[in-house]
Amino acid sequence: MTHTEASAERDARLINARHHGDVRSGDIAIGVIIGRTSEFFDFFVYAIASVIVFPRLVFPFVDPVTGTLYSFAIFALAFAARPLGTSIFNAIDRTYGRSAKLTLALFMLGTSTVAIGFLPSYERIGLWAAVVLTTLRVLQGIAVAGTWDGLAPLLALNAPKEKRGWYAMIPQLGAPIGLLVASLLFAFFVGNLSAADFYDWGWRYPFFVAFAINVVALFARLRIVVTPEYTRLYDERELKPVRIRETLRAQGRTVLAGAFAPLASFALFHMVTVFPLSWVFLYTREAPSRFLLLESAGAVVFTIAIMVSGNLSDRFGRARLLQVCAVAIAVFSGFAPQLLDAGLAGEAFFMLSGFALLGLSFGQSSGAVASNFQPHYRYTGSALTSDLAWIFGAGLAPLAGLVLASQFGLLAAGAYLLSGAICTLVALRFASRRNDMEV
Repeated sequence: MTHTEASAERDARLINARHHGDVRSGDIAIGVIIGRTSEFFDFFVYAIASVIVFPRLVFPFVDPVTGTLYSFAIFALAFAARPLGTSIFNAIDRTYGRSAKLTLALFMLGTSTVAIGFLPSYERIGLWAAVVLTTLRVLQGIAVAGTWDGLAPLLALNAPKEKRGWYAMIPQLGAPIGLLVASLLFAFFVGNLSAADFYDWGWRYPFFVAFAINVVALFARLRIVVTPEYTRLYDERELKPVRIRETLRAQGRTVLAGAFAPLASFALFHMVTVFPLSWVFLYTREAPSRFLLLESAGAVVFTIAIMVSGNLSDRFGRARLLQVCAVAIAVFSGFAPQLLDAGLAGEAFFMLSGFALLGLSFGQSSGAVASNFQPHYRYTGSALTSDLAWIFGAGLAPLAGLVLASQFGLLAAGAYLLSGAICTLVALRFASRRNDMEV
């Protein structure tokens, strides 16, 4: 540790000092949920805007479908940028410490997010609007990678053996909470403002709220990760950043298995959150505010299903649950997308059943191989696994789904889901043979 790092970390620990004692899993869980909720709220605010705002604001010179495809292409760039962010912020972590890394990453994330809220339209600056949006989206992706604090693997490793499934689902609760708040916020502005007011200023407020939530999340997480007892636990578990090249050379196969194991649930994640909103907005006469309220109800189902996944995993094993869910997602892909053209009843069935299935699979999909990393590589290996899983399974899902559905019909969108389910089953089989899967 350098003198600069030692000084910065020492000051942070003094500010956040509390009594020494055993680290409680409940404290870690609170920090994880707060951190993940802030990240997913930022994510969903951008995702919703990429459907109902950016095609009109940034790409008015093309038809709505093409504009949405352009918007989804920019949407995917954040996922592609995450490995770069992991590399940059791991270097900052090694040099200046975890508190400096988190502070810079969350400041960068909040700044780039709120800057999107000030984005000028195409009518004002022409194609520069797309350039600015692309730049800010890439910065979001880099920053999200930097917010990796190691609390999720720390929680899993600190959990009682008989409750590992329950504790593994806790970080995933940030997704439905972030979705619920983002959907309700956009539903309020879309439903209560005129179209002119919404596209002029109303859509910008959720991005400003995202900045405020990031500030709260920063202080909540710093109060945990820099305290002496947590620092001691990180050291005991060897949760320290190492170089990516070194990690891949030593444990590349484990990273690969971890990246492909959750593909089914990560593909479904976007196919029931972002893609349906784009289809309904583009191809039906339904008001977006009503569908956003339906999505909010789906977020509640999502939350319940994630919690149920913890109990099922502890009872039957994580690998078995993920395998069953992958098969169920494959079946779901064969008929469910067509329900989006079946009116409100069809949409409700697609969304609620999709979110229930998503919760069961997503609740156990993240960090499934974290305990199988060698201790020295666990911190960086877990971060890389998450980055690659989101790239392969989620980043292109809205774009691929809309391209397939617009060209060949809704049933074709299920092909993307099916491919994710097949990849998951193959990865789980590979991991089980190498004993890389935590059961």
